[in-house]
Amino acid sequence: MEKQQTLAKKVRLSGIALHTGIRATLNLLPADENTGIIFRRIDVEGKPEVRAVASNVVDVQRGTTIASGKAVVYTVEHIMSALHSQGIDNCIVEMDGQEPPICDGSSLPFLELVKSAGTVVQSADARIYTPPVPLSVVNGHTQIMMFPDEEKLSISCITSFKGCPVDPQFYEYVLDKDTYGAEVAPGRTFVDYKDLKMLLAMGLVKGGSLDAAAIIHNGAIICKDALRFPNEIVRHKILDLIGDLYLAGVRVRGRIIAVRPGHPTNVKLAGEIIKTMQK
Repeated sequence: MEKQQTLAKKVRLSGIALHTGIRATLNLLPADENTGIIFRRIDVEGKPEVRAVASNVVDVQRGTTIASGKAVVYTVEHIMSALHSQGIDNCIVEMDGQEPPICDGSSLPFLELVKSAGTVVQSADARIYTPPVPLSVVNGHTQIMMFPDEEKLSISCITSFKGCPVDPQFYEYVLDKDTYGAEVAPGRTFVDYKDLKMLLAMGLVKGGSLDAAAIIHNGAIICKDALRFPNEIVRHKILDLIGDLYLAGVRVRGRIIAVRPGHPTNVKLAGEIIKTMQK
């Protein structure tokens, strides 16, 4: 039986927040057994907290936002993906604002932060779950199917963005803490140029730059340096899915087939997993 894990020490990361453009600082702290993943807003009076579970998701447009009372946190998926990949069951995520640093738009900086903290094996058994029956969620042109597999979390993902030089993109990945850093974590977030103009007009993405995202425009992908993978977009989609699934509150196992997934379907699947656990 696998045991729960937490971090061995407190670690810190600072950087620019994507939408506000201000400097944000994030602390990862060890936590007791059965705590789960808790986000704490240390800039708000009383330091309110919100548990990272699907029932606390309040928005899934261009990122996953969780909230409970005055504790509102945007774009949790990259942090959650790194924690899920390394089997960190219990952790306090302290933030001095509503957004974490965007860093390079991938989960690699958060993965490196987790690794720098080290891990402590705890006494309680890890909560690991695979649904006993197949699950399917649909949202418009996106669909995710999940089949039972008690041994591993495997993801087959296909996505399509018109105007991309490589389209559609496909990738298969089996979650493993030793391969995540090379195969999935470096995948950067991306945005279509048309959407970028709209976001700028809304006063958002003040901290955005080619250091933090790839831009799809006129049949090309514009980014800092070269693409990290020819299929970097679909790898980032898998990164997001791993993070959003951790909102089930357990380490997830299963065989997943994802067609053009996004945060709405990802979070809905996490919610369906919770429902099967409650039954």
